[in-house]
This record gives sequence, structure tokens and C-alpha cells, in this order.
Amino acid sequence: MDIKNVDKLMMFLELAEQGSFTKATEKLGISKGYMSKQIKGLEEDLKTKLVVRSTRHMRLTAEGQRAYNHGVEIRKQIQAFQGNVQEENERISGVLRLTAPKMFTEVFLVDACYAFQQEHPEIQFELNSSFTRHDLIQDDIDLAIRATTTPPENMVAKKLFSYQHILVASPEYLARKGLPETSEDLRNHHCLTTLHQQNWPLKSTGVDVTGWISTNDNHVLKQQALRGQGIIRVPSYYVKDEIEKGALSEVLTDIASTQENTFYLLYPQLTYIPAKLQTFVRFLQSYFKLAR
Repeated sequence: MDIKNVDKLMMFLELAEQGSFTKATEKLGISKGYMSKQIKGLEEDLKTKLVVRSTRHMRLTAEGQRAYNHGVEIRKQIQAFQGNVQEENERISGVLRLTAPKMFTEVFLVDACYAFQQEHPEIQFELNSSFTRHDLIQDDIDLAIRATTTPPENMVAKKLFSYQHILVASPEYLARKGLPETSEDLRNHHCLTTLHQQNWPLKSTGVDVTGWISTNDNHVLKQQALRGQGIIRVPSYYVKDEIEKGALSEVLTDIASTQENTFYLLYPQLTYIPAKLQTFVRFLQSYFKLAR
């Protein structure tokens, strides 16, 4: 039975239970003409006369009574299906699949997920932490957290916070090597870089830098900076705690920061958003208001 016949069947069941077109149409909020047309269509589809209608009375045929009995069972199955789907959709349980940059995951996301799970113990998380920009629908991912200035138009995008890249080094390193005062001074320092960016874009210009190590792991760079091994260029949020504690100091503050980036929560534009995803999105928005 296709979906159109399901609608017709539900009207037929209401008609049989109300005992008249007038009562049935009032209950459903539709016109008599529309219901009459749908019942006639159902009879044509089933090639069976279901209803005998006179000027003042309506009764089911024998075939109509059998159709009603079967229809009641079908309705129960449909209601059970709808109830199960709705209950599953409204429960804060199951797996949430997330993707986010590695640094964001390290600094924020794991702690945020743990805090959410303490409030909703039936939730589990799968975190994909990488530089890969996944297709959320194709890769079956519920939520992405991305840093961008132009969030994709085909996604729901909710802003979390903005940040800039800064230059930092340990006080011990600066005491030993001196404080750089211009971008050119960086050429005389150990500038520890990522593999893909050995030219640091500053406000006025870019500057080629060198150091004793390059790596694709920002955690390694931060650890070396903390040990007094050089200057690094990283997102401000990644070294916020170390700066506040005095373990790292900003350098060239007037020219280090360039374009501002923003972290967004991104998820597909769905007709029905699962309650677990809606609740987690609201939680993250609140979490970052408090955290920052």
C-alpha cells in the first residue's frame, strides 16, 4: 500500500468509527466533498465497494467491514512505528559523530564532550580529529567544527568564537636570544614552523623564517616553545592558558595578527534534527559563552 492509500485508509477508518460523513469530516477538519472523493478513490484502488450511502445513513458493506478490521491492524502498526521513531528521535542517547581540527579537539572538545556526557549518560561520542574536511552526509557525521571566514551555504552554521594567530616564545628563550622588535629580526631567531607554512604572514608583510624543526604537529611546536627552544606562530586560543600563567609571552604584538578566523558549528539542513544533536549544539554554544 502506497502512502496515498494510507491517507485514504485513515479517512475510511475515521468514517467507519464516526458512522457518518458529517462527523468524520468535522473530526478531521476536511470537507465532505474531499472525503467522498478519497473514499471513492480507495474503492477504485481496491476494486471493492466499501460504503453504502443513502440520503441520511451510511453503512459498511461486508467487504468494507473486512477492510475496516484489517485497517485497524495497519493503523496500530503505523502508530507503533511513528511512536518508536519519535521516541528515538527525542531521546538524548546513542552516538554523536563529530569532526574538528586537532588543536580545537585537544584544547576544548574532549572536555566539552565529557561535560555533556555527564549530563546525558546514554550519549557516546566518535571524534574524528584531523585536517580533512569531511562531507558530513556522505561520511555519516552529525556535526563539524571548522575555522573559516565563509561557512558553507548548504549547512546550518552557528558561530562559536573568533581568534587570531599570534607569535609566542618562553621568557627564558627571549632572555637568551633577545626580544624581536621588527619582522626582520625573526630571521635571527629559531622560528619553529609547521610543514606547510615557513613564510609567516604578518600584518605588514610576509617573512620567510627558519628554525631547527618543522612539523605538522602543533602540540610538538608548543612543547618546544615551552622548553625555550624557539618562537612559534599558533592560534591564540591554543596558548591562552600558557600566556596567562606566564609560561609563554607574545612577541611582535603589533604586527603578528592578520586575518581573524571564526569557529563555526556546522551540520546538514535537516527537516527533522535529532534531539541529541539539537541539545548538544545548544550545550556547546552555552559552554563557549562561559568558557570565554
